[in-house]
Amino acid sequence: MKHILRIACSDEKGLIYRISNVLFENNFNIDRNDEFVDSEKNLFFMRTEFSGDCDVQNLKNILQEILPEDAKINLTLNKVKNVVILVTKEHHCLSDLLIRNEFNEMNFNVLSVIGNYDILKDLTEKFDIPFHYIPAENISREEHQQKIAEILEQYDFDYLILAKFMRILTPEFVKKFKHKIINIHHSFLPAFIGANPYKQAHERGVKMIGATSHFVTDDLDDGPIIYQDIIKVNHAQNAKDLAKLGKEVEKKVLAEALKLVFNDKVFIEDNKTVIFE
Repeated sequence: MKHILRIACSDEKGLIYRISNVLFENNFNIDRNDEFVDSEKNLFFMRTEFSGDCDVQNLKNILQEILPEDAKINLTLNKVKNVVILVTKEHHCLSDLLIRNEFNEMNFNVLSVIGNYDILKDLTEKFDIPFHYIPAENISREEHQQKIAEILEQYDFDYLILAKFMRILTPEFVKKFKHKIINIHHSFLPAFIGANPYKQAHERGVKMIGATSHFVTDDLDDGPIIYQDIIKVNHAQNAKDLAKLGKEVEKKVLAEALKLVFNDKVFIEDNKTVIFE
């Protein structure tokens, strides 16, 4: 049985030896190991894939005894992650995820889709996935998100994916699902804010467009970054061309970010990430 061990703690000599020795003495086989030391903060990060029958709590207790007091130990099976997707009107990110889910291209399972419009209902149900329509008109943001939270109680999910969900989340909602919400957006922020960012970018003569996927925090679009990428563009492409290319890079970036998260390769430290790709 394959397990993934993630450890974050203060750095000190001998950590890799101590951790590896515990696994050896308990008859586990290490299949892969990655480590990183943040010398500025004196922090140690280690991700280990190992196989064998494991008493999770017992192994955690043993590791806690030989690690610094501030050690954060995460020990999981290499299992499929359950997700719920939130959407508004744009289909490109949702379509990509539904197809990947249908053909088991990533380590995840889509439990349901929730939208504040019903435009993507038919698309979702073509994949035999339930769609919940929760309109936001004439109610407060808090009321709308409370209705979403009530739907989410029906599902045992690991992550909440914002696939172009165009609603700002309240601090209360974000706190309830801390480090469980993942967003995707274009990388023009904060240069081109508001409506028609690609029109603004075209008028400014940008030479590249990109996308950013990150964990959601109370600071709008400022959460720990998981993955980013760009596409080069030129003067011959108009605003519609840029928008089309932007959707392509958003799909790619979101998928790559989710692969990293779903395979337990991401550590969150303050407002940044450590990622073993």
